[in-house]
Amino acid sequence: MLDADLKTPLKAYLEKVTHPIELVASLDDSAKSQELLELLQDIASLSDQVSLDRNGNDARKPSFAINRVGTDVGVRFAGIPLGHEFTSLVLALLQVGGHPSKAAQEVIEQVRNLEGEYRFETFMSLSCHSCPDTVQALNLMSVINPNIKHVAIDGALFQDEVNERQVMSVPTVFLNGEPFDQGRMTIEQIAARLDTGAAQRAAEQIKTKAPFDVLVVGGGPAGAAAAIYAARKGIRTGVAAERFGGQVLDTMAIENFISVPYTEGPKLAASLEQHVHEYDVDVMNLQRAEQLIPPTDPNGLIEVKLANGASLKSKTVILSTGARWRNMNVPGEQEFRNKGVTYCPHCDGPLFKGKRVAVIGGGNSGVEAAIDLAGIVGHVTLLEFDSKLRADEVLQRKLRSLPNVKVIVSAQTTEVVGDDKVTGLTYTDRTSGESHRVDLEGIFVQIGLLPNTEWLKGTLKLSPRGEIEVDARGETSIPGVFAAGDVTTVPFKQIVIAMGEGAKASLSAFDHLIRMPVAATEEAVAA
Repeated sequence: MLDADLKTPLKAYLEKVTHPIELVASLDDSAKSQELLELLQDIASLSDQVSLDRNGNDARKPSFAINRVGTDVGVRFAGIPLGHEFTSLVLALLQVGGHPSKAAQEVIEQVRNLEGEYRFETFMSLSCHSCPDTVQALNLMSVINPNIKHVAIDGALFQDEVNERQVMSVPTVFLNGEPFDQGRMTIEQIAARLDTGAAQRAAEQIKTKAPFDVLVVGGGPAGAAAAIYAARKGIRTGVAAERFGGQVLDTMAIENFISVPYTEGPKLAASLEQHVHEYDVDVMNLQRAEQLIPPTDPNGLIEVKLANGASLKSKTVILSTGARWRNMNVPGEQEFRNKGVTYCPHCDGPLFKGKRVAVIGGGNSGVEAAIDLAGIVGHVTLLEFDSKLRADEVLQRKLRSLPNVKVIVSAQTTEVVGDDKVTGLTYTDRTSGESHRVDLEGIFVQIGLLPNTEWLKGTLKLSPRGEIEVDARGETSIPGVFAAGDVTTVPFKQIVIAMGEGAKASLSAFDHLIRMPVAATEEAVAA
C-alpha cells in the first residue's frame, strides 16, 4: 500500500512514539476495506509501538481508530486518509503516541480546560487543501482533552450520509449531531468558539499593549513581508490578523512563486507564519479590525479599533487586509451557500461526483475549475458574462477538448434556484435578452476578488472598485498610513507582488518614522 518513499520517513516519525498505540479497524468485504487493511498493516509493521486489531465494530466501514493503549485518548478516520490527509494521519499517530504538539502552550491549556462533552464529525475530501487544518485541529483537541471526540469522514466514500445530512462543501463540521461550522478552521478558532470567555480575555490583554512603531493589519503575504521588514529594523512591530495566512490558505497549486517551482497555499502560509515568529513581532491572530482612527495632529498616534472592543495604537500603520472571493449577488446565492453554491472546486468537487454543475466565470480561475471538475462530475456548464472567454488560450484549447463541458458566453446569471439545496440556475442571454434555466446540483463561483475595505469607507481614499489608493511608496491619503497587497490599487493580484509591496510599505513606514520630530514622537508615545 505504502511505497518506499512514504515508508522510510514514516518509520522515522514513528520512532518518536512514546506510548503504545493500537489501530482498531472496522472493515467489511469491500475493496476499500481491503485497501485500508493493507495501509494499516504497513503502518503496524514499521514500529513495535503500533499494533493492529481488525475486530472493530464501528458502523462506518471502512474506518479505524488510533487509540493510546490503556487510556481513552484516540481519534478516528472513516475512510483511507491519503492525499492531503496523509499528513493528518501521521500527526494523529504521533500525537496519540505521546509526541508533543507544536501548538502554543496557552492554546493547549485552553483546550484542556474546556468542560462538557464534545462529539465532532468532520466531512472532508482527500483533494481538499482546506480540510487538513480542520481535521488536524480537532484531532489534536481530542488528544489534549478526553471529553472531546473526533472522526474525520471521507465524503466520497460515504455518499449516502453526505446526501442524508446535506453536506455540500468541505470541510463541514458537526458537533453533537448538529451543524457547527464549514470551512478551514484552526485550533485557536475552534477553541475560541467553545470557550465563551476567550474573546473578552483577549480584548483585556490587548488593551494593555503599548503603542507600536509599526502596526500591520492583515496577515497574508503582504502583511508578513511588512512585519518582517519592520522587525529587522529593530522597531516595535505588531500584526493584527483576522486569519494569519489570508487568502493564500485557500489557494491550491502555486507554480509562479519565483525560485519555488511548486508549492501549495497552506504550506506557504505556514512558512510565512514561521518566518514572522523568528523575529520579535507581536502577532495577534483572530483579530478583526473595524475602524481606523487617524491621528488628531500630524505626529500623533493612529488608532485601530478591533471587533472585540479593544484598540491598538501605533505611530504608523500598514493595511494589508487582502481580498475575498467575489459573490454573484443574485437571489438564492447566500441562501444556498454551502448547499450547492461553493467557491472551491478542489475542495468540494468530489462531493458532486457524477452530477451536473456550473462554473461561473470565464477567466483563468473559471476555466481551470471547469477542466478540473470535468474529470469528476457528470457535466459542466461554464457561463461567462462577456462575449468571449478571458482565460489563456492554452486553457481554452484544453477546455474545448472535453466532451462533457458546455460553454455559454454573454450569459448573465440572474438567480440560484432550489428547495433545501441547489436544483438549478437561471441566466439571461445578453445578446437576445431571453431567459434560460439550467438544471444542476452544484454552482462553483469563480469571478474574481473583492477588497476587504468596507471598514475603511469614509476614512481614507478608495478607488471606485473599493481598493485603497496608494502612491509609489505605498502611502495612502492619510500620512503615516500605508497599504500593500491585493487590497490596494496596485495592479496584478499575485503573491510575489504582494510580498514586494509589503516590503516596500514597511520601508516607507520606517522612512516616515525616522523623519518624525523626536519631541513629537516622545509626546505621542506618552499619550
